[in-house]
Amino acid sequence: MSTEISTAFDTDRKTSPLPRNLGLALAVIAVAQLMVVLDATIVNIALPSIQRALQFSATGLEWVINAYALTFGGLLLLGGRAGDLFGRRRMFTVGIIVFTLGSLAGGFATSATWLIIARAAQGVGAAIVAPTALSLIADTFAEGPDRNRALGVYGAVAGAGGALGLLLGGVLTNFASWRWVLFVNVPIGIVLAIVAPRVLASSHRRPGRLDLPGALTVTGGMVSLVYGLSHAATFGWTDTVTLMALGFAAVLLLVFLAIESRSRHALMPFSIFAQRNRDGAYVLSLVIGVAVFGVFFFLTQFVQNILGFSPLVAGVAFLPLTAAIIITAQIVARLVGRFGPRPFITIGPLLVAGGLFWLSQINDQTTYLTGLVGPMLLIAVGMGNIFVPLTLMAVAGAGPQESGLASALLNVGQQIGGSIGIALLGTIAATTTKNQLAGVTPTHAVVNHALATGYAAGFQVAVAIALAGFAIAIAVFRAPRVPQTARVVEETAAA
Repeated sequence: MSTEISTAFDTDRKTSPLPRNLGLALAVIAVAQLMVVLDATIVNIALPSIQRALQFSATGLEWVINAYALTFGGLLLLGGRAGDLFGRRRMFTVGIIVFTLGSLAGGFATSATWLIIARAAQGVGAAIVAPTALSLIADTFAEGPDRNRALGVYGAVAGAGGALGLLLGGVLTNFASWRWVLFVNVPIGIVLAIVAPRVLASSHRRPGRLDLPGALTVTGGMVSLVYGLSHAATFGWTDTVTLMALGFAAVLLLVFLAIESRSRHALMPFSIFAQRNRDGAYVLSLVIGVAVFGVFFFLTQFVQNILGFSPLVAGVAFLPLTAAIIITAQIVARLVGRFGPRPFITIGPLLVAGGLFWLSQINDQTTYLTGLVGPMLLIAVGMGNIFVPLTLMAVAGAGPQESGLASALLNVGQQIGGSIGIALLGTIAATTTKNQLAGVTPTHAVVNHALATGYAAGFQVAVAIALAGFAIAIAVFRAPRVPQTARVVEETAAA
Protein backbone atom coordinates (compact mmCIF):
# COMPACT_ATOMS: atom_id res chain seq x y z
CA MET A 1 0.00 0.00 0.00
CA SER A 2 2.76 2.45 0.84
CA THR A 3 4.19 1.82 -2.62
CA GLU A 4 0.95 3.00 -4.17
CA ILE A 5 0.95 6.16 -2.11
CA SER A 6 4.53 7.08 -2.75
CA THR A 7 4.33 6.62 -6.50
CA ALA A 8 1.91 9.50 -6.80
CA PHE A 9 4.24 11.92 -5.04
CA ASP A 10 7.70 11.03 -6.29
CA THR A 11 7.42 13.59 -9.09
CA ASP A 12 7.35 16.48 -6.64
CA ARG A 13 10.43 15.23 -4.84
CA LYS A 14 12.62 15.73 -7.87
CA THR A 15 12.40 19.45 -7.17
CA SER A 16 11.45 19.37 -3.48
CA PRO A 17 13.78 17.11 -1.47
CA LEU A 18 12.61 15.57 1.78
CA PRO A 19 13.30 17.55 4.99
CA ARG A 20 16.32 16.52 6.99
CA ASN A 21 14.58 16.50 10.39
CA LEU A 22 11.68 14.13 9.81
CA GLY A 23 10.98 13.80 13.53
CA LEU A 24 10.38 17.54 13.89
CA ALA A 25 8.28 17.59 10.72
CA LEU A 26 6.09 14.81 12.09
CA ALA A 27 5.77 16.61 15.43
CA VAL A 28 4.52 19.75 13.67
CA ILE A 29 1.92 17.84 11.65
CA ALA A 30 0.79 15.74 14.63
CA VAL A 31 0.47 18.68 17.04
CA ALA A 32 -1.49 20.69 14.46
CA GLN A 33 -3.87 17.78 13.88
CA LEU A 34 -4.17 17.28 17.63
CA MET A 35 -5.21 20.91 18.12
CA VAL A 36 -7.90 20.57 15.48
CA VAL A 37 -9.32 17.35 16.95
CA LEU A 38 -9.02 18.55 20.56
CA ASP A 39 -11.11 21.63 19.93
CA ALA A 40 -14.10 19.54 18.91
CA THR A 41 -14.35 18.31 22.55
CA ILE A 42 -12.10 20.39 24.81
CA VAL A 43 -14.80 22.99 25.49
CA ASN A 44 -17.48 20.39 26.35
CA ILE A 45 -16.57 20.06 30.03
CA ALA A 46 -16.14 23.85 30.29
CA LEU A 47 -19.66 24.60 28.97
CA PRO A 48 -21.29 25.11 32.41
CA SER A 49 -18.58 27.64 33.35
CA ILE A 50 -18.91 29.39 29.97
CA GLN A 51 -22.68 29.59 30.38
CA ARG A 52 -22.36 31.28 33.78
CA ALA A 53 -19.62 33.68 32.68
CA LEU A 54 -21.15 34.90 29.41
CA GLN A 55 -24.85 34.53 30.25
CA PHE A 56 -25.62 32.00 27.53
CA SER A 57 -29.19 30.79 27.23
CA ALA A 58 -29.75 27.03 27.38
CA THR A 59 -30.39 26.89 23.62
CA GLY A 60 -27.62 29.37 22.77
CA LEU A 61 -24.94 27.34 24.55
CA GLU A 62 -25.00 24.64 21.87
CA TRP A 63 -23.59 27.19 19.41
CA VAL A 64 -20.26 27.11 21.23
CA ILE A 65 -19.98 23.59 19.80
CA ASN A 66 -21.96 24.04 16.61
CA ALA A 67 -20.14 27.17 15.38
CA TYR A 68 -16.90 25.17 15.25
CA ALA A 69 -18.50 22.04 13.77
CA LEU A 70 -20.40 24.00 11.09
CA THR A 71 -17.43 25.92 9.70
CA PHE A 72 -15.06 22.97 10.08
CA GLY A 73 -17.34 20.49 8.32
CA GLY A 74 -18.65 23.00 5.79
CA LEU A 75 -15.29 24.26 4.54
CA LEU A 76 -13.26 21.03 4.49
CA LEU A 77 -13.52 20.43 0.74
CA LEU A 78 -12.60 24.03 0.04
CA GLY A 79 -9.64 23.83 2.43
CA GLY A 80 -8.36 20.64 0.82
CA ARG A 81 -8.65 22.04 -2.69
CA ALA A 82 -6.95 25.29 -1.69
CA GLY A 83 -3.98 23.26 -0.47
CA ASP A 84 -3.77 21.47 -3.82
CA LEU A 85 -3.90 24.72 -5.81
CA PHE A 86 -1.87 27.13 -3.70
CA GLY A 87 0.61 24.84 -1.96
CA ARG A 88 -0.09 22.61 1.02
CA ARG A 89 2.68 23.93 3.25
CA ARG A 90 1.58 27.51 2.58
CA MET A 91 -2.08 26.79 3.28
CA PHE A 92 -1.20 24.70 6.35
CA THR A 93 0.57 27.73 7.83
CA VAL A 94 -2.33 30.02 6.91
CA GLY A 95 -4.76 27.63 8.59
CA ILE A 96 -2.64 27.53 11.77
CA ILE A 97 -2.59 31.35 11.90
CA VAL A 98 -6.38 31.64 11.43
CA PHE A 99 -6.97 28.95 14.06
CA THR A 100 -4.63 30.65 16.54
CA LEU A 101 -6.21 34.08 16.06
CA GLY A 102 -9.66 32.55 16.58
CA SER A 103 -8.43 30.89 19.80
CA LEU A 104 -6.96 34.15 21.08
CA ALA A 105 -10.15 36.06 20.33
CA GLY A 106 -12.28 33.39 22.00
CA GLY A 107 -10.20 33.45 25.16
CA PHE A 108 -10.85 37.19 25.53
CA ALA A 109 -14.58 36.92 24.76
CA THR A 110 -16.86 39.08 26.91
CA SER A 111 -20.15 38.15 25.26
CA ALA A 112 -21.86 35.09 23.84
CA THR A 113 -21.82 36.48 20.29
CA TRP A 114 -18.09 37.23 20.50
CA LEU A 115 -17.28 33.68 21.57
CA ILE A 116 -19.45 32.11 18.85
CA ILE A 117 -17.75 34.19 16.12
CA ALA A 118 -14.33 33.22 17.50
CA ARG A 119 -15.28 29.53 17.49
CA ALA A 120 -16.39 29.88 13.86
CA ALA A 121 -12.98 31.37 13.03
CA GLN A 122 -11.31 28.37 14.69
CA GLY A 123 -13.42 26.12 12.47
CA VAL A 124 -12.24 27.97 9.34
CA GLY A 125 -8.62 27.42 10.34
CA ALA A 126 -9.27 23.78 11.19
CA ALA A 127 -10.89 23.17 7.79
CA ILE A 128 -7.64 24.28 6.15
CA VAL A 129 -5.27 22.49 8.54
CA ALA A 130 -6.92 19.06 8.67
CA PRO A 131 -6.76 18.04 4.97
CA THR A 132 -3.38 19.68 4.35
CA ALA A 133 -1.87 17.94 7.40
CA LEU A 134 -2.61 14.50 5.98
CA SER A 135 -1.39 15.49 2.52
CA LEU A 136 1.84 16.80 4.02
CA ILE A 137 2.62 13.35 5.42
CA ALA A 138 2.68 11.98 1.88
CA ASP A 139 4.76 14.97 0.74
CA THR A 140 7.22 14.79 3.63
CA PHE A 141 7.76 11.08 4.32
CA ALA A 142 9.23 8.65 1.82
CA GLU A 143 7.71 5.31 0.97
CA GLY A 144 7.94 2.46 3.44
CA PRO A 145 8.26 2.22 7.22
CA ASP A 146 8.83 5.97 7.72
CA ARG A 147 5.52 6.86 6.11
CA ASN A 148 3.69 4.02 7.83
CA ARG A 149 4.94 5.14 11.24
CA ALA A 150 4.02 8.75 10.46
CA LEU A 151 0.53 7.62 9.53
CA GLY A 152 0.46 5.64 12.77
CA VAL A 153 1.08 8.83 14.73
CA TYR A 154 -1.53 10.66 12.65
CA GLY A 155 -4.07 7.88 13.19
CA ALA A 156 -3.40 7.81 16.92
CA VAL A 157 -3.91 11.56 17.16
CA ALA A 158 -7.09 11.44 15.08
CA GLY A 159 -8.52 8.63 17.20
CA ALA A 160 -7.42 9.71 20.66
CA GLY A 161 -7.72 13.49 20.28
CA GLY A 162 -11.39 13.60 21.25
CA ALA A 163 -10.84 11.75 24.52
CA LEU A 164 -7.67 13.74 25.24
CA GLY A 165 -9.66 16.93 24.73
CA LEU A 166 -12.03 15.90 27.51
CA LEU A 167 -9.08 15.29 29.83
CA LEU A 168 -7.36 18.57 29.02
CA GLY A 169 -10.63 20.49 29.22
CA GLY A 170 -11.27 19.09 32.68
CA VAL A 171 -7.75 19.93 33.91
CA LEU A 172 -7.79 23.50 32.56
CA THR A 173 -11.31 24.24 33.79
CA ASN A 174 -10.60 22.80 37.21
CA PHE A 175 -7.22 24.45 37.85
CA ALA A 176 -7.31 27.61 35.74
CA SER A 177 -10.35 29.01 33.91
CA TRP A 178 -12.61 28.09 31.01
CA ARG A 179 -10.73 30.73 28.98
CA TRP A 180 -7.65 28.52 28.99
CA VAL A 181 -9.36 25.83 26.92
CA LEU A 182 -8.94 28.44 24.15
CA PHE A 183 -5.77 30.24 25.24
CA VAL A 184 -3.85 26.95 25.35
CA ASN A 185 -3.83 26.92 21.54
CA VAL A 186 -2.15 30.32 21.20
CA PRO A 187 1.48 29.58 22.19
CA ILE A 188 1.31 26.24 20.40
CA GLY A 189 -0.07 27.86 17.25
CA ILE A 190 2.61 30.56 17.25
CA VAL A 191 5.38 27.96 17.47
CA LEU A 192 3.80 25.85 14.71
CA ALA A 193 3.38 28.85 12.38
CA ILE A 194 7.07 29.72 12.81
CA VAL A 195 8.46 26.19 12.54
CA ALA A 196 6.21 24.71 9.82
CA PRO A 197 7.70 26.60 6.83
CA ARG A 198 11.18 25.54 7.93
CA VAL A 199 10.67 21.81 8.47
CA LEU A 200 7.87 20.68 6.13
CA ALA A 201 8.32 19.68 2.51
CA SER A 202 7.19 22.29 0.04
CA SER A 203 4.61 21.56 -2.62
CA HIS A 204 4.26 23.67 -5.74
CA ARG A 205 1.17 25.51 -6.84
CA ARG A 206 -0.90 23.48 -9.26
CA PRO A 207 -2.40 24.81 -12.48
CA GLY A 208 -6.09 25.56 -12.32
CA ARG A 209 -8.36 27.84 -10.39
CA LEU A 210 -10.79 27.58 -7.55
CA ASP A 211 -14.23 26.41 -8.59
CA LEU A 212 -16.21 29.22 -6.91
CA PRO A 213 -19.73 28.04 -7.86
CA GLY A 214 -18.86 24.57 -6.63
CA ALA A 215 -17.21 25.98 -3.50
CA LEU A 216 -20.25 28.11 -2.62
CA THR A 217 -22.80 25.35 -3.15
CA VAL A 218 -20.88 22.58 -1.38
CA THR A 219 -19.95 24.85 1.54
CA GLY A 220 -23.54 26.03 1.89
CA GLY A 221 -24.80 22.46 1.58
CA MET A 222 -22.35 21.09 4.14
CA VAL A 223 -23.07 23.90 6.60
CA SER A 224 -26.81 23.36 6.23
CA LEU A 225 -26.39 19.59 6.63
CA VAL A 226 -24.27 19.85 9.77
CA TYR A 227 -26.65 22.47 11.18
CA GLY A 228 -29.68 20.28 10.48
CA LEU A 229 -28.05 17.28 12.14
CA SER A 230 -26.96 19.32 15.17
CA HIS A 231 -30.43 20.86 15.45
CA ALA A 232 -32.00 17.39 15.32
CA ALA A 233 -29.94 16.33 18.34
CA THR A 234 -31.71 18.99 20.43
CA PHE A 235 -35.13 19.45 18.81
CA GLY A 236 -35.75 16.13 17.06
CA TRP A 237 -35.97 14.92 13.47
CA THR A 238 -39.51 16.17 12.85
CA ASP A 239 -38.82 19.77 13.89
CA THR A 240 -39.59 22.27 11.09
CA VAL A 241 -36.16 23.90 11.22
CA THR A 242 -34.44 20.50 11.13
CA LEU A 243 -36.40 19.42 8.06
CA MET A 244 -35.86 22.76 6.29
CA ALA A 245 -32.09 22.67 6.93
CA LEU A 246 -31.75 19.09 5.72
CA GLY A 247 -33.92 19.78 2.67
CA PHE A 248 -31.92 22.89 1.79
CA ALA A 249 -28.71 20.88 2.19
CA ALA A 250 -30.00 18.22 -0.19
CA VAL A 251 -30.85 20.83 -2.84
CA LEU A 252 -27.48 22.59 -2.59
CA LEU A 253 -25.51 19.34 -2.70
CA LEU A 254 -27.44 18.16 -5.77
CA VAL A 255 -26.67 21.50 -7.44
CA PHE A 256 -23.02 21.02 -6.47
CA LEU A 257 -22.93 17.60 -8.13
CA ALA A 258 -24.47 19.06 -11.28
CA ILE A 259 -21.85 21.83 -11.35
CA GLU A 260 -18.99 19.37 -10.80
CA SER A 261 -20.13 17.17 -13.65
CA ARG A 262 -19.59 20.06 -16.08
CA SER A 263 -16.81 22.16 -14.55
CA ARG A 264 -13.33 22.22 -16.14
CA HIS A 265 -11.81 23.08 -12.75
CA ALA A 266 -14.02 20.91 -10.55
CA LEU A 267 -13.62 21.26 -6.81
CA MET A 268 -14.36 17.53 -6.54
CA PRO A 269 -13.58 15.74 -9.81
CA PHE A 270 -15.45 12.46 -9.89
CA SER A 271 -12.21 10.66 -10.79
CA ILE A 272 -11.38 10.81 -7.07
CA PHE A 273 -13.91 7.98 -6.61
CA ALA A 274 -12.36 5.70 -9.22
CA GLN A 275 -10.77 3.33 -6.70
CA ARG A 276 -12.84 0.77 -4.79
CA ASN A 277 -10.69 0.80 -1.63
CA ARG A 278 -10.70 4.59 -1.44
CA ASP A 279 -14.48 4.73 -1.79
CA GLY A 280 -14.80 2.12 0.93
CA ALA A 281 -12.54 4.18 3.20
CA TYR A 282 -14.78 7.21 2.81
CA VAL A 283 -17.92 5.21 3.58
CA LEU A 284 -16.31 3.46 6.55
CA SER A 285 -15.08 6.77 8.01
CA LEU A 286 -18.68 7.99 7.92
CA VAL A 287 -20.08 4.81 9.48
CA ILE A 288 -17.50 4.61 12.28
CA GLY A 289 -18.01 8.32 12.98
CA VAL A 290 -21.73 7.66 13.49
CA ALA A 291 -21.06 4.75 15.85
CA VAL A 292 -18.12 6.04 17.88
CA PHE A 293 -18.92 9.73 18.48
CA GLY A 294 -21.78 8.55 20.68
CA VAL A 295 -19.21 7.01 23.05
CA PHE A 296 -17.85 10.41 24.04
CA PHE A 297 -21.30 12.03 23.95
CA PHE A 298 -22.94 9.50 26.28
CA LEU A 299 -20.04 8.54 28.55
CA THR A 300 -19.16 12.14 29.45
CA GLN A 301 -22.74 12.57 30.64
CA PHE A 302 -22.87 9.15 32.34
CA VAL A 303 -19.76 9.63 34.45
CA GLN A 304 -20.81 13.13 35.57
CA ASN A 305 -24.60 12.79 35.86
CA ILE A 306 -24.81 9.25 37.26
CA LEU A 307 -21.39 8.43 38.71
CA GLY A 308 -21.00 11.99 40.04
CA PHE A 309 -17.48 12.57 38.68
CA SER A 310 -16.09 16.11 38.72
CA PRO A 311 -14.95 17.62 35.38
CA LEU A 312 -11.33 16.75 36.22
CA VAL A 313 -12.07 13.16 37.22
CA ALA A 314 -14.34 12.77 34.20
CA GLY A 315 -11.46 13.78 31.94
CA VAL A 316 -9.05 11.39 33.67
CA ALA A 317 -11.60 8.60 33.25
CA PHE A 318 -10.93 8.63 29.51
CA LEU A 319 -7.17 8.11 29.87
CA PRO A 320 -7.36 4.32 29.28
CA LEU A 321 -9.21 4.88 26.02
CA THR A 322 -6.72 7.50 24.86
CA ALA A 323 -3.68 5.39 25.76
CA ALA A 324 -5.07 2.24 24.15
CA ILE A 325 -5.79 4.01 20.85
CA ILE A 326 -2.27 5.48 20.71
CA ILE A 327 -0.54 2.19 21.54
CA THR A 328 -2.66 0.15 19.13
CA ALA A 329 -2.23 2.62 16.27
CA GLN A 330 1.55 2.50 16.66
CA ILE A 331 1.58 -1.31 16.62
CA VAL A 332 -0.67 -1.42 13.55
CA ALA A 333 1.52 1.13 11.76
CA ARG A 334 4.51 -1.18 12.17
CA LEU A 335 2.60 -4.26 11.01
CA VAL A 336 0.59 -2.83 8.13
CA GLY A 337 3.56 -2.84 5.74
CA ARG A 338 3.96 -6.59 6.24
CA PHE A 339 0.35 -7.77 6.34
CA GLY A 340 -1.41 -5.01 4.41
CA PRO A 341 -4.25 -2.84 5.70
CA ARG A 342 -7.16 -5.22 5.04
CA PRO A 343 -6.88 -7.51 8.13
CA PHE A 344 -6.73 -4.56 10.52
CA ILE A 345 -9.46 -2.51 8.88
CA THR A 346 -11.71 -5.60 8.97
CA ILE A 347 -11.24 -6.60 12.59
CA GLY A 348 -11.41 -3.00 13.85
CA PRO A 349 -15.17 -2.43 13.37
CA LEU A 350 -15.89 -5.86 14.90
CA LEU A 351 -13.95 -4.94 18.05
CA VAL A 352 -15.75 -1.59 18.21
CA ALA A 353 -19.10 -3.37 17.91
CA GLY A 354 -18.10 -5.72 20.75
CA GLY A 355 -17.18 -2.82 23.00
CA LEU A 356 -20.41 -0.99 22.20
CA PHE A 357 -22.44 -4.14 22.93
CA TRP A 358 -20.71 -4.38 26.30
CA LEU A 359 -21.56 -0.73 26.99
CA SER A 360 -25.18 -1.32 26.01
CA GLN A 361 -25.54 -3.38 29.22
CA ILE A 362 -24.96 -0.38 31.49
CA ASN A 363 -27.52 0.71 34.09
CA ASP A 364 -27.66 3.07 37.05
CA GLN A 365 -25.76 0.52 39.19
CA THR A 366 -22.81 0.26 36.77
CA THR A 367 -19.45 1.31 38.20
CA TYR A 368 -16.48 2.75 36.33
CA LEU A 369 -14.05 -0.12 36.94
CA THR A 370 -16.46 -3.01 36.38
CA GLY A 371 -18.67 -1.58 33.64
CA LEU A 372 -16.79 1.09 31.67
CA VAL A 373 -13.05 0.43 31.55
CA GLY A 374 -13.29 -2.93 29.77
CA PRO A 375 -15.59 -1.83 26.92
CA MET A 376 -13.67 1.44 26.50
CA LEU A 377 -10.43 -0.50 26.03
CA LEU A 378 -12.08 -2.84 23.50
CA ILE A 379 -13.45 0.13 21.52
CA ALA A 380 -10.04 1.83 21.69
CA VAL A 381 -8.22 -1.22 20.29
CA GLY A 382 -10.80 -1.37 17.49
CA MET A 383 -10.33 2.31 16.67
CA GLY A 384 -6.56 1.89 16.72
CA ASN A 385 -6.91 -0.89 14.15
CA ILE A 386 -9.09 1.28 11.91
CA PHE A 387 -7.46 4.70 11.64
CA VAL A 388 -4.06 3.88 10.12
CA PRO A 389 -5.26 1.53 7.34
CA LEU A 390 -8.26 3.79 6.72
CA THR A 391 -5.92 6.71 6.13
CA LEU A 392 -3.66 4.60 3.90
CA MET A 393 -6.55 3.53 1.71
CA ALA A 394 -8.06 7.02 1.50
CA VAL A 395 -4.93 8.64 0.04
CA ALA A 396 -3.52 5.67 -1.90
CA GLY A 397 -3.15 6.42 -5.59
CA ALA A 398 -4.15 10.07 -5.27
CA GLY A 399 -2.02 12.27 -7.52
CA PRO A 400 -0.32 15.42 -6.21
CA GLN A 401 -3.10 17.57 -7.66
CA GLU A 402 -5.82 15.80 -5.68
CA SER A 403 -4.25 14.57 -2.43
CA GLY A 404 -5.74 17.52 -0.53
CA LEU A 405 -9.18 16.60 -1.80
CA ALA A 406 -8.66 12.92 -0.92
CA SER A 407 -7.67 13.94 2.61
CA ALA A 408 -10.57 16.39 2.91
CA LEU A 409 -13.13 13.76 1.92
CA LEU A 410 -11.85 11.46 4.69
CA ASN A 411 -12.29 14.28 7.21
CA VAL A 412 -15.72 15.13 5.79
CA GLY A 413 -16.81 11.55 6.42
CA GLN A 414 -15.67 11.73 10.03
CA GLN A 415 -17.28 15.14 10.65
CA ILE A 416 -20.61 14.31 9.06
CA GLY A 417 -20.60 10.87 10.65
CA GLY A 418 -20.04 12.42 14.08
CA SER A 419 -22.88 14.89 13.56
CA ILE A 420 -25.23 12.13 12.40
CA GLY A 421 -24.19 9.96 15.34
CA ILE A 422 -24.83 12.61 17.97
CA ALA A 423 -28.15 13.59 16.39
CA LEU A 424 -29.39 10.03 15.81
CA LEU A 425 -28.17 8.36 18.99
CA GLY A 426 -28.92 11.43 21.10
CA THR A 427 -32.51 11.48 19.88
CA ILE A 428 -32.91 7.76 20.60
CA ALA A 429 -31.45 8.15 24.10
CA ALA A 430 -33.58 11.22 24.90
CA THR A 431 -36.77 9.55 23.66
CA THR A 432 -36.08 6.40 25.70
CA THR A 433 -35.39 8.46 28.82
CA LYS A 434 -38.56 10.49 28.31
CA ASN A 435 -40.63 7.32 27.96
CA GLN A 436 -39.09 5.90 31.13
CA LEU A 437 -40.09 9.02 33.10
CA ALA A 438 -43.65 9.19 31.75
CA GLY A 439 -46.20 8.91 34.57
CA VAL A 440 -43.70 8.41 37.41
CA THR A 441 -42.42 10.65 40.19
CA PRO A 442 -38.98 11.89 39.04
CA THR A 443 -36.87 11.08 42.11
CA HIS A 444 -33.08 11.12 41.86
CA ALA A 445 -32.92 7.31 41.60
CA VAL A 446 -35.68 7.17 38.99
CA VAL A 447 -34.02 9.85 36.84
CA ASN A 448 -30.66 8.07 37.01
CA HIS A 449 -32.29 4.80 35.96
CA ALA A 450 -34.07 6.52 33.06
CA LEU A 451 -30.89 8.26 31.89
CA ALA A 452 -28.88 5.04 31.99
CA THR A 453 -31.62 3.22 30.07
CA GLY A 454 -31.49 5.95 27.41
CA TYR A 455 -27.73 5.70 27.07
CA ALA A 456 -27.97 1.90 26.78
CA ALA A 457 -30.55 2.26 23.99
CA GLY A 458 -28.20 4.59 22.12
CA PHE A 459 -25.35 2.11 22.44
CA GLN A 460 -27.56 -0.72 21.14
CA VAL A 461 -28.18 1.20 17.92
CA ALA A 462 -24.46 2.03 17.72
CA VAL A 463 -23.70 -1.73 17.80
CA ALA A 464 -25.75 -2.27 14.65
CA ILE A 465 -23.99 0.64 12.93
CA ALA A 466 -20.53 -0.69 13.84
CA LEU A 467 -21.51 -4.14 12.52
CA ALA A 468 -22.52 -2.44 9.27
CA GLY A 469 -18.96 -1.07 9.17
CA PHE A 470 -17.63 -4.61 9.59
CA ALA A 471 -19.83 -5.78 6.70
CA ILE A 472 -18.55 -2.93 4.52
CA ALA A 473 -14.94 -3.85 5.31
CA ILE A 474 -15.56 -7.49 4.40
CA ALA A 475 -17.44 -6.74 1.18
CA VAL A 476 -15.58 -3.73 -0.22
CA PHE A 477 -11.90 -3.75 0.63
CA ARG A 478 -9.45 -5.68 -1.47
CA ALA A 479 -5.80 -6.41 -0.71
CA PRO A 480 -3.61 -3.98 -2.70
CA ARG A 481 -1.14 -5.35 -5.17
CA VAL A 482 2.30 -4.49 -3.86
CA PRO A 483 5.32 -5.68 -5.85
CA GLN A 484 7.28 -8.41 -4.10
CA THR A 485 10.50 -6.38 -4.29
CA ALA A 486 8.88 -3.44 -2.55
CA ARG A 487 7.54 -5.75 0.16
CA VAL A 488 10.97 -7.23 0.78
CA VAL A 489 12.52 -3.77 1.03
CA GLU A 490 9.88 -2.69 3.57
CA GLU A 491 10.28 -5.81 5.67
CA THR A 492 14.06 -5.44 5.65
CA ALA A 493 13.84 -1.78 6.64
CA ALA A 494 11.32 -2.54 9.38
CA ALA A 495 13.59 -5.23 10.80
